[in-house]
This record gives sequence, structure tokens and C-alpha cells, in this order.
Amino acid sequence: MTGIRFRKRVSAAFSLEADFSLGAGVTALVGPAGAGKTLLLELVAGLATPDEGRILLNDAILFDGQARVDLPPAERGCGYVSQADSLLPHRTLRQNLEFAAQRFARLDRHRRVAEAIEHFTLSDAAGLRPADAGASARLRCSIARALIGAPELLLVDDAGLDVDLFEAIRAHFRGPILMAARDLDLACAVAAEMALIGGGRIVQRGAPRQVLDQPATLDAARLAGYQNVWQATIATLDRAANLTRLEFPGFALSVEYLPGHLRGDRVSVVIRAAAVRPRRADAPAAPNVVPAELVRTVERTQSVRMEFAGPIVAELSISEFASLREQKTWSLELPAAGLRVIP
Repeated sequence: MTGIRFRKRVSAAFSLEADFSLGAGVTALVGPAGAGKTLLLELVAGLATPDEGRILLNDAILFDGQARVDLPPAERGCGYVSQADSLLPHRTLRQNLEFAAQRFARLDRHRRVAEAIEHFTLSDAAGLRPADAGASARLRCSIARALIGAPELLLVDDAGLDVDLFEAIRAHFRGPILMAARDLDLACAVAAEMALIGGGRIVQRGAPRQVLDQPATLDAARLAGYQNVWQATIATLDRAANLTRLEFPGFALSVEYLPGHLRGDRVSVVIRAAAVRPRRADAPAAPNVVPAELVRTVERTQSVRMEFAGPIVAELSISEFASLREQKTWSLELPAAGLRVIP
């Protein structure tokens, strides 16, 4: 069993609490800067010490506050890839790998270094010092160095990895990976489990698709990327028609029937900006269409963010926005399939 349960008080205003187990795949900790992701990894790696709790790796105790067990980082069996470049600056990339593999016999060490250089395509940069190697080579060397000692757990701290590099890692290392990420797309692509973390607490965890599509709380919805968050009152409940009518200040929407609720109940409703569909104000009638006043647009690299009074935020591709940009009056379609109701 690999389990993490601890508490770490950092200041009067912030403490980190965690209680979860790790499977054999990739677990992604997703949250904003300052949520506690890096600290959690450091506590598992032994670079910081919890105030209380227990950390197990394959049933071996790494930390136990009550029993006063606290193994040093070198004895924990964890490989760690940090945000910052932690390679030894006075050694070449090859020498960094050799240093990490020094506990192995000479022939085994040379074999491991050679395999790591080939697997992570470091041949051209192996003789360079970190300052002279590119950022991509330094990152690949950091990963190779973390893996060359055959760790039982790999810790990755938001280090700029992409899907291709993760595939290279998984081809070389089949053990559990605990990663910190701010990129929801990367976490969804590579992780078997996602844990949303905010303010030092894990607010929801599960399969990535489940967490992203079924946020359990408002905090989870915000961390999962839902930009539109509103309060509503249940106006009608029609079981026969499988319909619930929700009233908001200035407009109303329909969603599927909500069991376990009563007329007059207050609920929260969220929808992603990408699910909101701007339309011409004179477009044909459709369900869940409301009039809207465009406040401003913000152009991004691959999309355009449209901010409407309400507030309501929509996000279109550049080509979609180009086909609508001459519009003077607007309405918004808020599809029932994209709306999530949180009690």
C-alpha cells in the first residue's frame, strides 16, 4: 500500500492536509499557485517534515509522526523532478547522471547512464554543462536523473512536461507517479486519477473525466475550470417532463429533473465558458437562450474570450469569433448539457 495522510501547518493563515492513497498509475494534483502542491511533494520526498501523520510507500513507513519515524530523502525510494533546475551546475549532463547512479557497480552504472542518454535523447547534450544545454535537454536530464536510481515512486512538480515526454517516462518507468500540475489538459491526458487541491485541501478526487464533468462543490468547479458560477432558485419541478426550471436574476433556464429538491430551493449552477454559445439576437428561438450585452472581448493565442453583463463569459475559437464579430446585438445559448447544478 502507498498512502499519504498528514498535516503541515505553514502559518496562521495556511496549513496543508492530505489523506489519500496512490495507485500504480499517474495521480495529478491540480490547483493554482499557492494551493500546496509543491509542499505536498516535498513532504512525501522528505524535503519537509509534516507536523503529524503517516506516509507509506509499498507498505514501508517513510514517515510516522507518532512513532517518530522520518526517513531522509536518500532512503525513501522517491525520484523527484522539481520546478527549478536542480542539476549540478559544475558537472556535465552525463556526469549528473553518473552521480545519481553512483550506488550501482561500475558496469551497471555505465549501462544505466548509456540507456538513459539514449532513451531521453541526450546524446548531443550529454557533454555539456547545464548552463550550456537547452531548457528541453535540462528537463530531460532531470527526469533521467530522477529515474536512474530505480525509484519506487516518481514525484514531478509542474516542470513543463508535455504528453510526449510523459509517454517517454512511462516507457521507462511503470511505477506510480505523483505530479503537480496547473494544466488541466495535461492532467486529463496522462493521469489515471485527478485530485483538485486548493487552499491546502484536496476538495475532490477521482477519474479525471468524472472530476471535470461532475464537480461536487463550488470550490471543485472553480478548480476544474468552470468560469461561470451563478446562484439560482428552483421555480418548477416536473418529473413527468423530466424538467426543472431555474430562475436567475434577469433570466431563467431549464435543466433535467433534479431529484431530492423542492420548489424554492437555492442551488448553484456552473457552466464552462467554452460551452456558452453566443448568437445573433434575432437568431431563431431555441431552449435556454437569453439576451446579453457584450461588455468586452479579450483575444488570446487560440481563442477569444467574450465577457457579457451578468456576468457571463464565453470562449470561441478565432474563426468562430470572426464570423460573429460584426454583430451589434447578442443572445446567449446556455445548453442544458453543459450546465452543472451543485446543491
